[in-house]
Amino acid sequence: MRDRLFSLIYKYNLRPSRDLGQNFLIVPEIIERNIERAEIKESDTILEIGPGLGVLTDALSKRAGKVYAIEKDPRLVEILKNEYGWPNVELIRGDALRVEWPPFNKMVSNLPYQISSPVTFKLLKRDFERAVLIYQLEFAQRMVAEPGDRNYSRLSLMLRAKANAELVERIGKGAFWPRPKVDSAVVILEPKPPSERIELDENLVRALFQHRRSTVSSALKKSAHMLGLGRREAKSLKDALNSVPLAGKRVFQLSPEDVLEIQFYLRDRGIL
Repeated sequence: MRDRLFSLIYKYNLRPSRDLGQNFLIVPEIIERNIERAEIKESDTILEIGPGLGVLTDALSKRAGKVYAIEKDPRLVEILKNEYGWPNVELIRGDALRVEWPPFNKMVSNLPYQISSPVTFKLLKRDFERAVLIYQLEFAQRMVAEPGDRNYSRLSLMLRAKANAELVERIGKGAFWPRPKVDSAVVILEPKPPSERIELDENLVRALFQHRRSTVSSALKKSAHMLGLGRREAKSLKDALNSVPLAGKRVFQLSPEDVLEIQFYLRDRGIL
């Protein structure tokens, strides 16, 4: 696998794009482990974001019934078309944040670091069975952080409201070419059953976590402008700050259920 990747790099005189976050995974054992973690069957349709030089894509094509691979770099799209004859892989040239995602039930990807957050939030709005994704280590640690943890963030809370996340492997810099500046990690995501998912107001969550170390009442006061309130609603919020549920609790200690309680309170008073 490693030889195949470097032969393509030399053949096409390819210089990875730093702007697109191109760091190619060169350790076949990690790819195989992620294939196994995804529990891929022939009936599965896989979405891959950033196929790069097709090493993971090739492995996916041998297990899944269908693979969609979204690639932004036109150079890589041409290389993949020239070098592989996958009958069950459809390449989609475009920005994964802008193009419409095709139907799929599993996602397996080595994500470009700079789009990790928006891709994850976009994924959480879709119906899927399982995702096995490689992230920057620090980002992965935020994903699995619990309320009150040092790494607990808006991402942690929004993910916890919709899915279960498990960090299953840490990956050193040497597993990629070119070597990134930070370590990476593999995270498995599985959506919670519909009855357990919590739908949160994203503006409220952003407003709260803009000041994650502040108390709930203080954070809402500082970030009231982020809620898009009219004059009447803004006044109602100001009047309600002292009586809002969990007013004295620090934002980074809030669970999704806590935020839902605050959300219901504000909606009952016509603020949201």
